[in-house]
Amino acid sequence: MLRIRIAIEEDFSVMLDIQRRAFAEYEGTYKTSGWTTETLEDIQRDAREKKILVAEWDGQLAGSVRYWTVGGVCVIRLLSVDPSHQGRGVGKALMQTVEERVIDAHKFYVCTMLRTARNIGLFLALNYRPESLSPDHYNHMDMICFSKYPLRP
Repeated sequence: MLRIRIAIEEDFSVMLDIQRRAFAEYEGTYKTSGWTTETLEDIQRDAREKKILVAEWDGQLAGSVRYWTVGGVCVIRLLSVDPSHQGRGVGKALMQTVEERVIDAHKFYVCTMLRTARNIGLFLALNYRPESLSPDHYNHMDMICFSKYPLRP
């Protein structure tokens, strides 16, 4: 059973392991060291400044996502799903939970590497629309960024 909750410090080392394994798939296509070499201190600093959600599958961590709102834009980063749980709706559930929790944003914004068809498909399926391309961006990779404008009553 899938459960989404706020991350606690005891989750951080497992989150980093999942993140390393999730991004390792793209090593060779991209230089992924920005995501695979993050430290506990890095995630602790992020936890002070951002919100972090984790997904549990039958009591074990299966993924995480970080987000924050600035200037009315909710920036979503580091959506990571354990490779053994990919394709089960974990990433979708994490994204939808961010959208449900954030009520002070007029826009959601998320980026991924350009040659990640699965990620791009996920964001399109969640009604995000391509907004910009950032060629030769972070670690010389091409990024595609998506946005979504929530309907508010």
